[in-house]
Amino acid sequence: MCNCLIAQSGGPTSVINSSVVGLVDENTKLNIFNTVYGGLNGIEGILNENIINLSICDKNVLETFKLTPSSGLGSCRYKMKDYNNDESEYIKIFDIFHKLDIKAFFYIGGNDSMDTVSKLSKYAEIKNLDVKIMGIPKTIDNDLPITDHTPGFGSAAKFISTVALETYLDSSVYINNGIFILETMGRDAGWLAASASLAKLNNKPIADFIYLPEIAFNADTFINDVSEKFKKQNHVYIVASEGLKDNSGNFLSTLQSTGCHDNFGHAQLGGVGNYLRNLILDNNITTRVKSLELGVLQRCAMHVSSSIDVEEAYASGAAALRFAKDGISGYMVGIKRIDGSTYSTETFPIKASTVANNVKYIPRDWINKEGNGVNELFYTYANPLISGNVELIYNNCIPSYHIFNK
Repeated sequence: MCNCLIAQSGGPTSVINSSVVGLVDENTKLNIFNTVYGGLNGIEGILNENIINLSICDKNVLETFKLTPSSGLGSCRYKMKDYNNDESEYIKIFDIFHKLDIKAFFYIGGNDSMDTVSKLSKYAEIKNLDVKIMGIPKTIDNDLPITDHTPGFGSAAKFISTVALETYLDSSVYINNGIFILETMGRDAGWLAASASLAKLNNKPIADFIYLPEIAFNADTFINDVSEKFKKQNHVYIVASEGLKDNSGNFLSTLQSTGCHDNFGHAQLGGVGNYLRNLILDNNITTRVKSLELGVLQRCAMHVSSSIDVEEAYASGAAALRFAKDGISGYMVGIKRIDGSTYSTETFPIKASTVANNVKYIPRDWINKEGNGVNELFYTYANPLISGNVELIYNNCIPSYHIFNK
């Protein structure tokens, strides 16, 4: 009987390991592969033959791993070369696959990872290599096209809306309150920032303004809106995506001083909250301005995660195994929302090449006409994704986690 290999890539999520366990459990149930191997640190680690056997793991270890945040197999941001120019990496990877009798490779990741899935599957097809290549979706950014949403987003949205509510309460306790700015991740699309709209107090959204990359940022309009709101209520709560751009398409918070980019050419972002803070201070609206950048907490806060998200990540891993069993290659697992009064989903295959390096934006009709918030259409879409609380395993009152990458 042949074997399979699964690995993780790109930025972590709270539920990415659940997809690994979903695949391992499904293989135990269906007995398709003799061994499920795990590649440590994605394609980069596989090229160095850093591979472990997941099939021999104790059931209790896997159950703990399922509820462990971040990439428990390790990750990478490794861009494979074009095989038309240099196929050395591809030759090495498929030699490793051959040595371990691997007939299916599963890669958990986002836009860039699906680029790797697409390249590997096309190379296998051209060279007539009998290895199925499948992508399993993950990204807190929720920006993969075609699929209704991505595993990881629901938990990040739940964390962001929870923190938004709690920091709103903290920032509004005084007679003379100021302005609070919450900065979320989201390079190209504003799904994470928009999720703060789920935070309500007395059935009213706590965020006064939510700024998204989908709408060009206008400093004059911003100053006018914030000034007027502050005069009326002596407190303003703002949520902003790190990917805010001006009318020319330039990121407001690009780190010009370092020029740092990852292997896929993406500029490092962060600091839009301070940019907005300085605008407010420079225009003398108030001197009481605080900015909070959530950073990596959005990707690893398993203690504030969605059980629906965990279940769908698990189901995506299981579906990938079944698709490979059916001979499907070069595809990513997609999630489809089933029409009805009760929230439910099903999985389906999406060609990886249609996902790779493409972005799904928030529809314009889900954003208010002023361009500084979202409406009920977004709320109806996102609210089911944060459902349910996860019962973690605890050791001495601290969550018990397990990783394989150390």
